[in-house]
Amino acid sequence: MRRTPITTSILLALALLAAPARAQNAEGPTSDPTQVRPGAYVLDPAHGKITWSLSHLGYSTYFGQITDVSGEATLDPKEPAKSRLSVTIRTDSVSGLNPKLDAHLKTPDFFDTQKFPTATFRATAVEPTGPTTARVVGDLTLKGVTKSVAFDATFNQAGISPVDKQYTVGFDGRAVIKRSDFGINAFLPILGDEVTLRLEGEFKATK
Repeated sequence: MRRTPITTSILLALALLAAPARAQNAEGPTSDPTQVRPGAYVLDPAHGKITWSLSHLGYSTYFGQITDVSGEATLDPKEPAKSRLSVTIRTDSVSGLNPKLDAHLKTPDFFDTQKFPTATFRATAVEPTGPTTARVVGDLTLKGVTKSVAFDATFNQAGISPVDKQYTVGFDGRAVIKRSDFGINAFLPILGDEVTLRLEGEFKATK
């Protein structure tokens, strides 16, 4: 079919209009971790939280949160094992969603927040376990005790956030630790020793 000059002009105009949209979407969203922008990232404090749970006297599973978490990461999508992560937790942000329990959690029975205002995690190894998963091993320092722990991370998505227009990478994670390993022995064994941690993190590119 022969195109008239008018038809050709319309097609050219549509192509020019589509070009910015293609450029805008060049960095996502993508669920392919190999397409993530390499470089330095910081944790978005509004979307970096830890939900904890443990057995309550054998009758139920009790849930709470730790909400003041900061972190830095260096991501290398071509060689994930070279990626790095460091996290700092303000222990006085621990919450059991109950005012009396919140106050008790801050005492020496549990976190002793006046003496130990922060806990830290420093990754020492990142081991890919699947196309979008990895095992992250590192040193957790809690209540003055440092132990090697690991968590399973799942890559969710990366791309330009529609909210703040910043390049964002999102992960979920899960770990199980024993509180007694860190000297938190109150009410053992009737109050669970194993604590499940569910991790939420959105990291923003610094450049």
